[in-house]
Amino acid sequence: MLVSTLAQLAVTGLLVATLPLAMVWMSSDANKYRKLVWTIAFLTFDLIVFGAFTRLTDSGLGCPDWPGCFNAANPFLAHAEIAKAEALLPSGPVTVVKAWIEMIHRYLAMGIGVLITALMAKAWLQWRKTGKPAFDPVMPSALFFFVCLQGAFGAWTVTMKLQPAIVTGHLVLGMGLLAMLAWMGARQDRAAGVAAAVAGGAVAGCASLTRPTGSLRTLALVLAIQIALGGWVSTNYATLACSEFPLCGGKLVPEMDFEHGFTLWRELGKTAAGHYLPFSALTAIHWVHRNFAFVLIAVLGWTAWQAAQQTPLRNIARGIGAMLAVQTLTGLATIYFNFPLAIAVLHNAGAAILVVLVTMLNYQLNNKTRHRFGATAHAKAFQ
Repeated sequence: MLVSTLAQLAVTGLLVATLPLAMVWMSSDANKYRKLVWTIAFLTFDLIVFGAFTRLTDSGLGCPDWPGCFNAANPFLAHAEIAKAEALLPSGPVTVVKAWIEMIHRYLAMGIGVLITALMAKAWLQWRKTGKPAFDPVMPSALFFFVCLQGAFGAWTVTMKLQPAIVTGHLVLGMGLLAMLAWMGARQDRAAGVAAAVAGGAVAGCASLTRPTGSLRTLALVLAIQIALGGWVSTNYATLACSEFPLCGGKLVPEMDFEHGFTLWRELGKTAAGHYLPFSALTAIHWVHRNFAFVLIAVLGWTAWQAAQQTPLRNIARGIGAMLAVQTLTGLATIYFNFPLAIAVLHNAGAAILVVLVTMLNYQLNNKTRHRFGATAHAKAFQ
């Protein structure tokens, strides 16, 4: 790829990051660092949702090379090549619209990469200057390396022609990045709350929280498994393998091919041996995701119900309950309404919101023993 193309892409990433950075800098919020964390989290959520839109509109190969589009920095410059490919196959993977969808997704990802780099630089500078725990650079540095890994998976998604394992890994890593940002945001919120209480002269501590029955790590693991299963359904185009509920193909337990359906390293639509993937394999993929949803609802619903009994956790718990209901409805709607795009994208957005809520619940309960605001050492750490 030409150096000029790479330079243009780098400038595009910087320009995309300029607007949110300017909004953070000009905001009335005195804690600009905290504002930046939540801004990146919001944009990462947007990227995940737009990534789902990219995948569900079959735009993942709208530009069949990476990081540019036919070795150009944008579809305008590659219009001749895109138009030629579209003329040969109008309903194929390369069209003008699909190229723009794919490149907008990449531009947003580059912008987030720039923002995370800025966050890491800010954390290191403030940590060396003040030594405050609020600027601990470990998490921002981990975010930087994580977003680089996510970028690599994005490249492999294109260069390996939408191989299901790579595409699903790209989705799971995106959700992981969002969870890390939500954890960091919750940590910044707590730091800001402590600082505000100290500034106001508060001396009373917060009430301890009761940890719900069961492991919070298990809770997060169950959600991660269901997201991975959902990604596996989407990337294998198995959404409509079962077109009714609760039955599938007229049976409660239909004919299924688990071996081929859950062979991870293979081409899209092919078995590991290179043959076409049988429909029974798609049925197995859909059926497992559908039924594991009951496990998620039971585990997450029970935890949310227990958390709702405690006032500090009530809003998060209610949010989890509401999103479980939305996910159930949108999941059923994709079946009964023959996979409408808007509902499918909403289903992906709901999963991302659940990731944020479960992460914040984990953070709150992992920090359930609150420091007293009047403790001098703790107070000075956040002042």
